[in-house]
Amino acid sequence: MPLSKRPLDRLKKSVTQDNLWLYILNIMKEEKSVYAYELNRKIEQRFGFRPGNVTAYLVLKRLELDGYVKKSRTTKSLGPERTNYSITPKGLKELRSALPLLRKIIKNI
Repeated sequence: MPLSKRPLDRLKKSVTQDNLWLYILNIMKEEKSVYAYELNRKIEQRFGFRPGNVTAYLVLKRLELDGYVKKSRTTKSLGPERTNYSITPKGLKELRSALPLLRKIIKNI
């Protein structure tokens, strides 16, 4: 039987990868819009971990389907069309609703 991960390892995974939506919406709140391929780099720079290559795309797609982010396409005179994402009012409300819970958890540890 394989050994289970340390509790700290499980906590890190839970507050990072399993809740990646928090980080994505936070970046969009501050930067207004981002390109999907930039997310992993921005998350790593700002929060110190790098999600899997596909993980951010999957979370982003789910956020879009649920109405928390919207996408728009931009074209340039040179180069391919680009898709960028921005947080919606619903996404901003959801992000702000998570903060009291996170503060309560941290305060009571």
